[in-house]
Amino acid sequence: MEIRINDTRLTLVKGDITLQETEAIVNAANSSLLGGGGVDGAIHRAGGPKILEECKKIRARQGGCPTGEAVITTGGNLKAKYVIHTVGPIWRGGNSNEPQLLKNCYINSLKLAKENNIKTISFPSISTGAYRYPVDKAAVIALSAVIEFLRKNNGFEEVRFVLFSDEIFDTYKEALTSLCSN
Repeated sequence: MEIRINDTRLTLVKGDITLQETEAIVNAANSSLLGGGGVDGAIHRAGGPKILEECKKIRARQGGCPTGEAVITTGGNLKAKYVIHTVGPIWRGGNSNEPQLLKNCYINSLKLAKENNIKTISFPSISTGAYRYPVDKAAVIALSAVIEFLRKNNGFEEVRFVLFSDEIFDTYKEALTSLCSN
């Protein structure tokens, strides 16, 4: 599925984020930046040791990465030149600022991409795996944040959501259809 926001293509695809050929992919990291399970582990495995080396340098400089913030490293062995690591919120029922923290993940990742003159970027569904954020709620926040950012900022050719399963893809497609009809 694809829509246009100003000059940018916003696309939804089902697939594996580690195989994307966009300039940057976004990693749903944990605050340690040392790799983990899910998307984080897959990106570190596919990207090789260079990503971890750079993450360790970031840790030495600033500690980990706080929830909602983002940092950038090389893509290592990935097709993507860069990995933007962002830490999504753990779902605690929705009353612990989770929606704003999740929105910040997308906004801060896009700001970092723009600062680095990145024109194409792929996002996973942040926080919906091990952090248990409900996919239907996360999809609306993610898509709304990206659309809001793109309406105010030019310079991107494509922002892609790479969704791992049919169920997640369908949920994002439903959310995007709903947002576009409002």
